[in-house]
Amino acid sequence: MSKTALLFAGQGAQTVGMGKDLYDTNDAARAVFQLGESIRPGTLKTCFEGPGDVLTLTENTQPCLFLTDLACARALEAAGLSADAAAGFSLGEIPALAYAKVLSDTDAFRLVVTRGEAMSECAKAHPGSMAAVLKLDNCAVEEVCGHFDNVYPVNYNCPGQLACAGAADEIDAFCDEIKKLGGRAVKLAVSGAFHTPFMRPATEALEKTLAGMTLSSPSVPIYSNTTGEPYPESASDIAKTVAGQASNSVRWESIVRNMYAAGVDTFIEVGAGSTLSGLVKRILPEDVKILRVGDAASLEDTIRALGL
Repeated sequence: MSKTALLFAGQGAQTVGMGKDLYDTNDAARAVFQLGESIRPGTLKTCFEGPGDVLTLTENTQPCLFLTDLACARALEAAGLSADAAAGFSLGEIPALAYAKVLSDTDAFRLVVTRGEAMSECAKAHPGSMAAVLKLDNCAVEEVCGHFDNVYPVNYNCPGQLACAGAADEIDAFCDEIKKLGGRAVKLAVSGAFHTPFMRPATEALEKTLAGMTLSSPSVPIYSNTTGEPYPESASDIAKTVAGQASNSVRWESIVRNMYAAGVDTFIEVGAGSTLSGLVKRILPEDVKILRVGDAASLEDTIRALGL
């Protein structure tokens, strides 16, 4: 039987104005944005008007992307889609948790505000950077990381693409070593070494926040960044998985392959950009259907493609 999964976009996909036309034209999407604004006033101005240098601050990016991701998913839901599975890339895992009813929309947004602020503080305390490594297999990249005290493989994106993160004073030497092996290292425009041990204080902050929230078993399978497998069922294990995600690697290729093995053959990226759609194309055979919803036009295109 054909199955459909929603993929929630992560940090780096943000653009000023994202979600604005859905806010203007779609009731379900507007409700999500208004909820976020009621909890964190000023979020919509940053999301819709910028400026870009303000939007790209981690403490602002994450709440704005959360609202855009979840608004796109709710708009599809209102059109009649009931997804069979969900996953989110890094930050995107939090709106995916809301979609799967693990957390209420309100608690999920409060959690992402905590996450953005805590990860921003970690980045200030431990200056770092990230680089996408291309043209080398994962084992070779992992071996190079081992040559440095504070460089880690963090985002297992797709075959031939592994993003690494580390201390600001080591990342350039790491990139040089990658190039000597015949690989390509592309430094990323990020403000910190995300998904590394430098983010452990953020994990601790998330644990404290989650302790005061109600967590439910997922209404649909949601695939974990840290394991690539569906989330556990118990509240304590869910909390541990959610909090630990900030300071551990993202196993995106494993997530996509495991979804496909479970029967998912239609992938819909929700939120800003099309990065995840591109990764799915590089991971899976051509027989899968890949759609996206990021604005009003792509929402209508996807509704037509799904026959809703």
